[in-house]
Amino acid sequence: EICLYGGAVMCLVFKARPSTKDVDAIFEPVKYIRRAITKIAERNNLPLDWLNYGVKMFFVPHEKKKLFDWSNLRVYFPTGDYLLAMKVLSARAESFDLEDTMFLIRELKLQTIDEVLTIVKNYYPNKEVKSETVFQLEEMFERLK
Repeated sequence: EICLYGGAVMCLVFKARPSTKDVDAIFEPVKYIRRAITKIAERNNLPLDWLNYGVKMFFVPHEKKKLFDWSNLRVYFPTGDYLLAMKVLSARAESFDLEDTMFLIRELKLQTIDEVLTIVKNYYPNKEVKSETVFQLEEMFERLK
């Protein structure tokens, strides 16, 4: 079982962009899937971290939707609001986080910064959104007017 996050969801589910540099995912059973990740990397000349488990540190319980269901593998993805909360909290400059955030704001038909911040607080009540990110959100909503 794998749940995809980040750019992979933006590409596969939302069709927001054509590619991503790696695949962020949480998976079970970890031991067996890590072996498969290594074999796939070796066979396809990929970096060993092409399937990145680091997103686990952002994990909080959330609704998942099924993307694929095969006999030996189920692939899930989070709802758009959960993905938005993750993107707003990470807001990395050298990434697609800002573009993805803008896309998700439109996709979710959000009208105000308060709606975005409420979504973040619903999933991450103990986390603060960086002031720089709030400023960037203000700019996004100005462009959406």
